[in-house]
Amino acid sequence: MAGRCARVLQAVDTEFTADSVEWCPLEGCRHLLACGTYQLRRPDAASGSKGGLEIEEPHVRLGRLYLYSFNEDNSTSSLAEVQRRDTAAILDMKWCHIPVAGSALLGLADASGSIQLLRLGVSEKSSSLLQPVSSVILEEQCLALSLDWSTGKSGRASDQPLKIISSNSKGQLHFLKVNESGPGLQHVASWQAHHFEAWIAAFNYWQTEVVYSGGDDGLLKGWDTRMPAVSILTSNRHSMGVCSIQSSPHREHILATGSYDEHVLLWDTRSMKQPWADVPVQGGVWRLKWHPFHHHLLLVACMHSGFRILSCQKTTEKQEVVVMASHTLPNSLVYGADWSWLLARSLQPIPSSSFPLSEVGARLADWAYGLKLVNTSPATSLQAMVDDDDGEGHARSQPKASLLDRKSGSQNYDYSSYPEGMNLDSSLLATCSFYDHVLHLWKWEAS
Repeated sequence: MAGRCARVLQAVDTEFTADSVEWCPLEGCRHLLACGTYQLRRPDAASGSKGGLEIEEPHVRLGRLYLYSFNEDNSTSSLAEVQRRDTAAILDMKWCHIPVAGSALLGLADASGSIQLLRLGVSEKSSSLLQPVSSVILEEQCLALSLDWSTGKSGRASDQPLKIISSNSKGQLHFLKVNESGPGLQHVASWQAHHFEAWIAAFNYWQTEVVYSGGDDGLLKGWDTRMPAVSILTSNRHSMGVCSIQSSPHREHILATGSYDEHVLLWDTRSMKQPWADVPVQGGVWRLKWHPFHHHLLLVACMHSGFRILSCQKTTEKQEVVVMASHTLPNSLVYGADWSWLLARSLQPIPSSSFPLSEVGARLADWAYGLKLVNTSPATSLQAMVDDDDGEGHARSQPKASLLDRKSGSQNYDYSSYPEGMNLDSSLLATCSFYDHVLHLWKWEAS
């Protein structure tokens, strides 16, 4: 690990506890970073009374969506807030990897049991840039826990429908299609997948009829959405709840899974009896993110153990996984982590093609305003709330050139256009944590 370190560029107080962070993958908008929060608000000590008896009101799950703009030229405050939206608590969110009806779309899974779509746009009268365009309630009295788009791999066929898979706290999966002209959400199918919370659902990006799910029952399952009620795979290889899954967008048949058991497993989907690698990471694995350009790099959000960067090489000669970087944040649970699609100036520019989002990206900077910065070693201001968590997993201490070429926007990046051996030795990434409500911006030097 010598010479490979992650350096903090900025720390931002998100006020509410932060559990999801996502960089926009669309060129022209890659400087945009979305952060989702989850805050459990207790009712007042005496919420009310009836007949002399105290009546306790239910806890309220609050959320806030932040949108930040990154500017490498500002050395003291690279991230500037351009929007905030109060909403139901956010459990997960993902940007669609392709433009839909000419816009970037962000999907949210929230505590009201809904999937929301928000479209990135520009308003002359308001700085509210992400605007809701469609939503669907998956199930009453439950939490939507995760979602994934079918667009993770570059090169979607023109006749391939745009799809979303989601999971909820009742153990169910929900399969949705997106009407791209709207855009709008169409519910296709729902089925019971797990006995307890279905923490995660994800597509096989190379065969999007296939989805995977992980639940608090400790099972990893596979499903064919054309016959959704019958599982095509069941694995109990993880010893605790499965809470993160991501198919590699670069290499067919490679799947990464993570669990409260503090292990990352790497699978060949052609033979799922045993994983080809088992990596202990000393913390519950809540997020897994493959690097946009380095095919072998995997970012892991390890809850109380911070984050790890793994180098995952699988060849016919040998199978090797190396921990390239490890960073523990004291007094925090790292739930959100994501690689930026931007390349720092020391690196080569990303090839571009035609996608007219650059005007949106350029005008966002006009609305940016300063951030409330915090120290990189924040206090445990939410310890009391976490000690009395409602069992939804967020408080478990146990294992669960230029940055923006505004002359040319583009579609999602074609991974294959970069030779894998190209020297891209510097990356931006972001993490967010739950005890201390902090969003961290990092620069990682691979050499």
